[in-house]
Amino acid sequence: MSDYQEEQPLREEIDALAGPAVLAFGTNWCGYCRVADRFVEPALADHPEVPLLQVEDGRGRRLGRSFRVKLWPTLIFLRDGTEVARVVRPASRAPLDAALARLLTPSPDDGASAIDVE
Repeated sequence: MSDYQEEQPLREEIDALAGPAVLAFGTNWCGYCRVADRFVEPALADHPEVPLLQVEDGRGRRLGRSFRVKLWPTLIFLRDGTEVARVVRPASRAPLDAALARLLTPSPDDGASAIDVE
């Protein structure tokens, strides 16, 4: 999976996304990102309707800073451009499945705040 794109979309483009999406921050050379791939790939493969945007992060990268990314990989689960869940350095598939469930199952209180899934 480690195919993080150098080209950065604008935050406005991310905020304007319609429907569910996963925004992943990391780098192609990041060891943590490569380890997480073994969990991220199968979790997302079970949900082909959810687009994955992989963005290379690092010094001077504004998009990652706008999402307060500090560790790689960080996966932001978005519904209609709004963060509903976040998973940082997944060490198993469970937090990814929980975040996907939250993303794909709207509840009446959604939009109040995002959750960190550990």
